[in-house]
Amino acid sequence: MVSHSILILGIGNLLWADEGFGVRCVEALDAGWSFDDDVCLLDGGTQGLYLLPYVEQARKMLVFDAIDWGLPPGTLQLIEGAEVPRFMGAKKMSLHQTGFQEVLACAELLGRCPELALVGVQPVELDDYGGSLREPVRAQIAPALELALQRLAVWGVQGRPRMNAAEGRSDHALALDRYESGRPDESEAWRHGDMRFRPQ
Repeated sequence: MVSHSILILGIGNLLWADEGFGVRCVEALDAGWSFDDDVCLLDGGTQGLYLLPYVEQARKMLVFDAIDWGLPPGTLQLIEGAEVPRFMGAKKMSLHQTGFQEVLACAELLGRCPELALVGVQPVELDDYGGSLREPVRAQIAPALELALQRLAVWGVQGRPRMNAAEGRSDHALALDRYESGRPDESEAWRHGDMRFRPQ
């Protein structure tokens, strides 16, 4: 695995509505911006401890995620330093958050925890299997990228706007446009649990 000084990581689950915020942010950042070779943009998904090798090799790490701040839905915040692990474990909204808190703890025990920054959004809806980002959360992707670029600039990292979004690496089956256009309507595919309890 190639070592990178800066890790930009999106974590979450695209299949559960606003849980996909972190991954969508990294996808959008990659589509719009390019960086030097010492910067790694990574879709961390729900990989948990499998992300440890990437984390411990980084000198600085910026994470995008959906976080329960206990604030109005769609609220966007930037948290830095020692505060990051506290918020990532504030409420277990999904398995990946517990796993990533463990990643940070392991990296710290090894003495290899990078300098941290977290760009997080308060989710609107999580319990919607196959559902999209809700509008208040989707609307925060561009502001989240601005916050991230500002934080990266403080770290001495300058992104370069891409002239052509196709230069990015996000042309895959789960890219936002393809995912949205191929997803069945809620009337055809119940997305809120057991079909036996679907309202009639």
